[in-house]
Amino acid sequence: MRRMDTGADIIGGGSAASHRQVAPFAEVLVTLTKEQEIKLRWEASFWRSQHRQALVRLAQSEAAHRVEMAQAAAREAALRSELEQAKGKIRDLQKRLFGRKSERSSGAEKNPAADQKSSRARGQQPGAAGHGRNPESHLPTQIEVIDIDCPHCPDCGLGYVDFPGTEDSEVLEIEVKAYRRKICRRRYRRTCQCSGARGILTAPPPARLIPRGKYGVSIWVHLLLSKFLYGQPTHRLLRDLSDHGLTLSAGTVAGGLRALAPLFEPLEEALLGQLRSEKQWHADETRWRVFAETEGKVGHRWYFWVFHGPSVIHFVLDPSRSAAVPIRELSGSAGGVIICDRYSAYKKLARVLDHFILAFCWAHQRRDFLELANAHPELADWALAWVEQIAQLYHLNGRRLEVRSDPVQWAERDRALRQAITQMASQRESELANPALKMPASKVLRSMRKHWSGLTVFVDRPEVAMDNNAAERAQRTPVVARKNFYGSGSLWSGALAATMFSLLLTLRLWGINPRTWLTAYLEACAANGNLPPTDLSAFLPWAMATDRLALNAHEN
Repeated sequence: MRRMDTGADIIGGGSAASHRQVAPFAEVLVTLTKEQEIKLRWEASFWRSQHRQALVRLAQSEAAHRVEMAQAAAREAALRSELEQAKGKIRDLQKRLFGRKSERSSGAEKNPAADQKSSRARGQQPGAAGHGRNPESHLPTQIEVIDIDCPHCPDCGLGYVDFPGTEDSEVLEIEVKAYRRKICRRRYRRTCQCSGARGILTAPPPARLIPRGKYGVSIWVHLLLSKFLYGQPTHRLLRDLSDHGLTLSAGTVAGGLRALAPLFEPLEEALLGQLRSEKQWHADETRWRVFAETEGKVGHRWYFWVFHGPSVIHFVLDPSRSAAVPIRELSGSAGGVIICDRYSAYKKLARVLDHFILAFCWAHQRRDFLELANAHPELADWALAWVEQIAQLYHLNGRRLEVRSDPVQWAERDRALRQAITQMASQRESELANPALKMPASKVLRSMRKHWSGLTVFVDRPEVAMDNNAAERAQRTPVVARKNFYGSGSLWSGALAATMFSLLLTLRLWGINPRTWLTAYLEACAANGNLPPTDLSAFLPWAMATDRLALNAHEN
C-alpha cells in the first residue's frame, strides 16, 4: 500500500501550508491497492490524451472553418462583381434602347439647364435668308404641257385665246425599268466585181461583257453596287428586279459574278501597291463568314481586315486574326504610322517590322472609362471626369490644327496641348499611387500607362489622327452586308467581296460616282475582249487626269 500525497506536501511544505486555509480533507489519508493506483493513473493518462486530441481536432476544425469562410467571402465577392457587371450591362442596354443619346457628358447631366438656355431651334431660323430649293439642273428634263379643254367665260360663254408664255413648275421623279436592246446590224451588198471582196458585209456586233451573255453592262453594274456597296442580299435584289419585269435566277447571278471576278484582279494589285507607297494607315478588323470548307480551318468565321490610307482603302479577307495578316499586307512598305486599337497583332507587327510606329486610339481609351462608369456606378463620377479630360484633349488638338499655317498661334496652342498631356500623366500616376483606388479603376489607368507612348504620337506628329474612327467607318459597309446576307458562300466570292469593298470605298474616298466609274470600266473590259484594260491609269483615281476625275465625280 502507498499513501497519497497531501495538499500540504504538494504546495511545498508545512510553512507554506500554514499561510493557506487547509481544506477539511487535506490531511485525510486514503489507502489504495497497487491495482487501483495503476488504474487511476491509466485513466488520468487516457483522459489527458483524449483532451489533447480534442484540442487538435478543434484547432483543425477552426482552421477548416476559416478556410471555408475565406472561400465563401471570395465567392460572395465574385458574385457581387458579376452582379454589378450584369447590372451595368442592363443599364447599358436600357440606355441604348430607351436613351435619347448613347453617351452624355457629365457636365450636361449635372447642369441640364445650361444647355437649355443656349440651345436654339433646329432648322431654318426665323428671319434668316434661305437658300431655296436645289434646282437639280443636271438632271434631264421631260416636258409636259397641260391644256384646258375649251376654255371659255363662265358668264357669256365666249372662248379664251392663247396668251404668250406658260406658268411652270417642277416635280422630281425617278424611273427604273428593264428593257430589251434589240440590236439590228445593217447589211450591205457589194456593187463592185472585185474577187477578194465579200458579197455581203454586216456591221460588227456590239461588245459583250460576258461572251454569249444576254445581260448587259448596266445589269451587272446594278448587281455589283446593290450587293457590295448597299448591302442588299441577292434574293431581295432579284425580287426587286422581278418587280421591274426582269427575272433572273440566283445561279445566273453567281455564275456571272464569278466570270467577272478576274476583271478586277489588276485593280486589286494596283490598290495594294498604292497602299504600300503611303506613310500612314488606319487599321481594323471585323468578322466575316465564309461558308466553305478549307483545309486546316475549323468553322466558318473569317476576318475582314481594313487598311485605310490617305488615298486608298484596302480590305483583306483572311481565315485568321493573327499578326501575319498586317505583316504580310504592309511588308513591302517603307514604314510609317499605323493608327489602330490595342489588339496584340498590331503590337507584334511593330516588333517584327521596327520601321512602323503604332498610334493608339483615344476613342478606345475613352470607351474604357465609359464602360467602367456603366459597370461600376460608384466610380461613374470619377470615370466621367476622365472622359471630360479626353474631350479637352480633342478640343485642344483641334484648335492647334486650325492654325498650322500661323507659327505664332501654333506655338501657343501646341504648348497648351502639351501641358494638358503632362497634367494628365501626372494625375494618372498620383491616382495609381493611391492605395484606396479601386481595382477596376486601377486597371483602366494601368492600361493607359502601358499604351501611353502610342496614345501621344499625335502630339509630335500633328498629321496623325487621335482615333481610329476612319477605319471603323470603313468597316460599316462590310458590317451592313454581313447583317443582311451573313457572308460569302465560297472562297472566290469572298475574294470578290474584298476587292469590291476596296474598290468602291476608294472611289467614295475620292468623291467619284461608283456607278459612272464601274460602267465605264466594264465597258472598257467588254471592248478589250472580256479582259481588263491594258492601261489602268484612266481608272485609278490617283493616276487619273484632272478632267477625267471631274467627269467621274458626283454631281451636285
